[in-house]
Amino acid sequence: MAINVTVWGENVHEEREEEVRRRYPEGMHGQIARGLGDDLGERVRVRTATLQEPEHGLTEKVLAETDVLTWWGHAAHEEVSDEVVARVHERVLGGMGLLVLHSAHFSKIFRVLMGTTCTLNWRDGGERELVWTIEPSHPIAEGVPNPLVIEEQETYGEPFGIPAPDELVFVSSFGGGDVFRSGCCFRRGRGRVFYFSPGDQDYPVYYHEGVRRVLANAVLWAAPVGGPGVPLSNAHTPITW
Repeated sequence: MAINVTVWGENVHEEREEEVRRRYPEGMHGQIARGLGDDLGERVRVRTATLQEPEHGLTEKVLAETDVLTWWGHAAHEEVSDEVVARVHERVLGGMGLLVLHSAHFSKIFRVLMGTTCTLNWRDGGERELVWTIEPSHPIAEGVPNPLVIEEQETYGEPFGIPAPDELVFVSSFGGGDVFRSGCCFRRGRGRVFYFSPGDQDYPVYYHEGVRRVLANAVLWAAPVGGPGVPLSNAHTPITW
């Protein structure tokens, strides 16, 4: 049975900034969705949703049919409805997987799930990022180059105001000397949550083959077993490519 994936994007930078629109003509959410569809094929059914849609595209029906939700936000965290956040939170606790991407570390849903500030240090100098695999046996690391090299990216640095991850899969180092816990796994209720930091709107990160591989692996890892809305998240089958 295919995994139902909803790719949620804030879609603000794409609407306001011509350079971002040229880089991601279908939006970052569109490129993420395309990558998942291309890389996972018939194993997934992928749809997109954005902030601008009624109920941000995350109605009760959509979420009930979603096995894994990916979330990218940056400029409009506070514009996300508390009602929708509560709805997503309930679904995660019930077994839906959640992938939190880049600046969505400060999204309402991630902060609610973590119960902490989720703050970090950052600067944007277009530095080289090396994403180091520190848990090579983890399914999300399957087939990912070590290190995964991203030539230009916004710099994130510690301290990162999150609880200790249940599993730490990746740590990044940057040209300026910063280090950052860039791939973190959490379990909340019956749901699995994965935070992955690469993905700033000013760089073509979501076209990167290694980044796409991480996201595809993470979808397979986070998905509940048993079909849409069935919260059986502890009996995952191995990832095969």
